[in-house]
Amino acid sequence: MDHLLPSVSRRAVLGALGAAAFSLAAPAFAQGGYPAKPIKLLVGYAPGGSVDMAARVAADILSTKLGATVVVENVTGAAGVVAAQRAVSSPADGYTLLAGSSNEMAATVLVNPAQRYDPLKDLAPVGVIATAPVLLVAGPKTGVKNLDEFIALARRDPGKYSYGSSGVGSTLHFAGELVKQRAGIFLTHIPYRGTASLTSDLVGGSLDFALVSPTAAAPFIQGGRIVPLGVSSAKRFPTLPQVPALGEHPQLKGYELSGWFALAGPKDLPAPIVQSLRAALQAGLADPAIRRRLEEGGSIPATGKEDLARIMREDTAKYASLVKFANMRE
Repeated sequence: MDHLLPSVSRRAVLGALGAAAFSLAAPAFAQGGYPAKPIKLLVGYAPGGSVDMAARVAADILSTKLGATVVVENVTGAAGVVAAQRAVSSPADGYTLLAGSSNEMAATVLVNPAQRYDPLKDLAPVGVIATAPVLLVAGPKTGVKNLDEFIALARRDPGKYSYGSSGVGSTLHFAGELVKQRAGIFLTHIPYRGTASLTSDLVGGSLDFALVSPTAAAPFIQGGRIVPLGVSSAKRFPTLPQVPALGEHPQLKGYELSGWFALAGPKDLPAPIVQSLRAALQAGLADPAIRRRLEEGGSIPATGKEDLARIMREDTAKYASLVKFANMRE
């Protein structure tokens, strides 16, 4: 059963700079009296995860730049869909926003027949907080040490080997299917409900390969218990410079599929409010301390200037082709 996990984070408005200094800075981003009351950020995942981390960074940014009290509310269920549904059903007044991910803002509508909203029609994009590349990793049982060996092994015995992801229709699942499509290989997909069981099976040898987040993989890589083969972003991940981008391999040339975290509101969100939120987000993401927080959480900070609407359209189209390729069903 979907349930509500209340995780409330009230951010101090004034901060260390003092009331007078802050009151001079806030109006640069606030317009038309907005915000006049607390802003709620809905997050579709449990506290402590990567989406929640990005949401709390965004909450701190909006609190500081807009002079607002910002409340983070974790509403779990259906890979972020429950929170997104609540967001799109909220008044378009800027006081209930979605701090979401590429799952519920682009991917799940393609595989979840129960989803009652269309992200491209029912959300007002504000801006990208960060991107979240994932890692293709190998378990110790495979003996695979690099992408050449991975592709050769999979081609030698089509269907014999498996890979795990965080669930059908998740960004990790799409990333795995794109590897299969580009490399011309076949692996059996094993969906998991959590990273803990996935990594346990990978280390234990009952799962051969997996797509995982860099933060989830880090302790196992450092301990030599799993082998990183490639990162899904166009460029190498800053904290793992020794791991190639998947697109560097000749069989995967041009490969790129990263998750992302973003801020959005219900459709018909007034343009002046969107502009205020976007300006605040951009200013916050220019802060080196904010960027370090996101990097330490396993993400690549955005600038806030990215065209989120275009990204949502392009990723939805990319995911749609992979749904057809993999015949995905929840």
